[in-house]
Amino acid sequence: SSGINAEWPLRPGRMYADNPDWSDVTPIPLPYNDKEPVVQIMYSERFKDVYSYMAAIMKKKEYSKRALELTTDAIELNTANYTVWHYRREILRDLKLDLKAEMEFTESVIADQPKNYQVWHHRRCVIEMSGDPSGELELTENTLSSDAKNYHAWDHRQWVLTQYKIWDKELEYVDELLCKDLRNNSAWNHRFFAIDSTTGWSKDTISKEIDYAASYIRKAPNNESSWNYATGIIKKQNMKYSDFSNFKELCRTLHSANVPSPFLMSALADIYIEEANNTAASNIFEKLKELDSIRISYWTYRQQQLAAC
Repeated sequence: SSGINAEWPLRPGRMYADNPDWSDVTPIPLPYNDKEPVVQIMYSERFKDVYSYMAAIMKKKEYSKRALELTTDAIELNTANYTVWHYRREILRDLKLDLKAEMEFTESVIADQPKNYQVWHHRRCVIEMSGDPSGELELTENTLSSDAKNYHAWDHRQWVLTQYKIWDKELEYVDELLCKDLRNNSAWNHRFFAIDSTTGWSKDTISKEIDYAASYIRKAPNNESSWNYATGIIKKQNMKYSDFSNFKELCRTLHSANVPSPFLMSALADIYIEEANNTAASNIFEKLKELDSIRISYWTYRQQQLAAC
């Protein structure tokens, strides 16, 4: 879709007040109360016209095709107006209209404003009304191709996957994203979410995922995302580094090669603590205070914890 401007041509001079088809409606002018505003908002004449008729239609609870067209104009002027979106849904439900056109409409809004809360919520509601999520994975993929960290797209995708159980190729999709950008923290997070929501964390799955993360750590030892994924799995599943000899060996190998990675050093410190080698762990924390000085207070705290043991 080419976006809002293509789907919603501005119609200069097209005022509802001048339209004989709307002569039966008495507009409620802005502002909607009798109080004099402290700071007057400089609404355009077009805005005042549309929203005065919007207020009148909502007051009389008119659910009609002309009311639907009015919400289109109102949304064009302010896509963040949740009340208008809500009223639009009431019209759609009451008229039982074909929702294909509505899907195209919301897609055009998303293409133009991909971080608009209201349109994503409306899209979800329309999916619930239609029961057809067939285009949602493609929609979110298109959105994420422009902004791989778009929270709204990820949230919508995870809702669709969970609600309609269409997980079949989800890990393949994550693989594609990480091949393009191994630092895509959103993709790493989604990978964890996908496994947590489907197969769960069997010993075999955990082992495979640790190896998966390790393969990316080898490529970029300073990539925090892959380290967080691996160490996060180990900690969340209440396992030990000793359960993953290959991962431990990778940490020691990288350390021996003097790889200056605070994420490597942090994992190595945890390994030493697990082995009850507090002296070695303390030495690591000392190095981390220099290597990762922005978190010197945290590493000092960790070091002090060891001394108290």
